[in-house]
Amino acid sequence: MKELILCKYGEIALKGLNKSSFESVLQKNVKRRLQDLGKFSVTRAQSTVYVEPLEDGIDMDEAVERLRKVFGIAKLTRALEVEKSMDAILNDTMDYLALAFDGKRTFKVNAKRADKKFPVKSPEICSELGHKILERFPDMKVDVHEPDVTVTVEIREKHAFINALRLDGAGGIPVGTGGRGLLLLSGGIDSPVAGYMLAKRGVVVQAIHFEAPPYTSERARLKVEKLAAKISEYCGDINFHCVPFTEIQEAIRDNCPEELFTIIMRRLMMEIAQRIAAKEDCSCLITGESLGQVASQTMYAMVCTDAACRIPVFRPCIGLDKSEIVEISRKIDTFETSILPYEDCCTVFTPKHPKTRPTLDDVEKAQKLFDFEPLLQKAVDTATVKLIKKFV
Repeated sequence: MKELILCKYGEIALKGLNKSSFESVLQKNVKRRLQDLGKFSVTRAQSTVYVEPLEDGIDMDEAVERLRKVFGIAKLTRALEVEKSMDAILNDTMDYLALAFDGKRTFKVNAKRADKKFPVKSPEICSELGHKILERFPDMKVDVHEPDVTVTVEIREKHAFINALRLDGAGGIPVGTGGRGLLLLSGGIDSPVAGYMLAKRGVVVQAIHFEAPPYTSERARLKVEKLAAKISEYCGDINFHCVPFTEIQEAIRDNCPEELFTIIMRRLMMEIAQRIAAKEDCSCLITGESLGQVASQTMYAMVCTDAACRIPVFRPCIGLDKSEIVEISRKIDTFETSILPYEDCCTVFTPKHPKTRPTLDDVEKAQKLFDFEPLLQKAVDTATVKLIKKFV
């Protein structure tokens, strides 16, 4: 008799001939996420990843919390593995179920027989275990419609598993199955959410941040590194590229029309990001833009920005309003960090009256008023990179 964690697939279960490749990546991601907690056996069978501790004293609560943030897992539960017999199911599980019933009043029992040779059929398993529970816990009552606790018995090939507390996982598909992307990570609310949403679709996320000292401080950069660490709980390890951007912003200020400052700045950021993406084998850029949220995020401005791009720009927040983005940021625990009042380079030299309907012809002409190429290449060459890891 031992405890383990059962991780149930979501979308992976619907994959066809390449399902095994998704399963393999998920299995590796689970192992990486738990590697510093102790030794685990991580196996898979029948759309389930079985996580079994191989040492005493492992923090199973922490293991569960980490696994809840692994994309590809839809549901997970701590379960008790017992001998595949009705005697064990009825008598070896009561102390375990007592923890699940603490503070609860109603329950129901489900049974699943993956091994159809097991001599007791599912309805009889439910009936016998339910009767045993009522004997042991007389204050509990059966409610088959909306129970406080659902006790599930799974009869597998070699063992039986009992679980009573199913938790939601992160869903999505495993990170590493959807390519590589470079996230433009600011200190705001939106961009961490965008990185999280692309990682949920299997993308390995790297991050690029633009700083403009002395207009921005070291505290501002550290804030963004903290945001990268927050989303790394979902995305995995993140290469964090920090680009010095002061000279470029000052050149835009001094040589280009003020009302086009923001859109030209965005185009030059995209150019630098593309060059770093090429070196890092990233196939797309990721931004937190939401249509119409600010002047630089109108459709006209985005058209002008995208004209400077040679690779796709993914904007997973494009159709979300601010309250929806905030809701996700709270869910992934980035909101409180994002609202810390440290300056951001995107707010430096912000024009009083930015143009909300720029034309590409006007923007390109304004950008050609100064030769930015030497500054762009210098920014790429002097960028620093740091590996952001939430877990050892």
